[in-house]
Amino acid sequence: MGVYSVDKLISEARRLAAEFRRTTGKPLPGVSGEIAEHDAARLLNLELCSERPGGFDAIGKGRRDGRRVQIKGRVIFDEEKSGQRVGQLKLEQDWDSVVLVIMDENYEPYEIFEAAREDIEDAMNDTGNSARKKRGAMTVARFKIISQLVWTREEGEIDDAPWDNQTGP
Repeated sequence: MGVYSVDKLISEARRLAAEFRRTTGKPLPGVSGEIAEHDAARLLNLELCSERPGGFDAIGKGRRDGRRVQIKGRVIFDEEKSGQRVGQLKLEQDWDSVVLVIMDENYEPYEIFEAAREDIEDAMNDTGNSARKKRGAMTVARFKIISQLVWTREEGEIDDAPWDNQTGP
């Protein structure tokens, strides 16, 4: 067991990643995914898998009990820039939903969206036979349209009430 708690290490990773980006103009590779996994588990009552069985990163507890969840993270540095992509969705593997943690320039979460497997598969089928579909690629904007907002910085976890992605909360 290490000297530092995981929470402390993630906090320091946030600080370092933000400072690296401000200094170099480039994101620090791989950090946003680790931070997103930690935040999703903490904020949505998920248990991260110590061994990755393939296809999912965590198992739900509470209202997501038993759900196999893929966790993706995206840092939005410029709201005006379009075309940002969600990491590769592993369509050939077993999972139940995908959680997308949206972070600000300080690598702090401000929104979390969740989409069911069926909704993702339907959206990918709508794209036809494209190379994007084969790679399991989707834009953040498209993911937001097909998913449900499940957590915000201001409100915390949002209950199961219907939410209209078109007009916002």
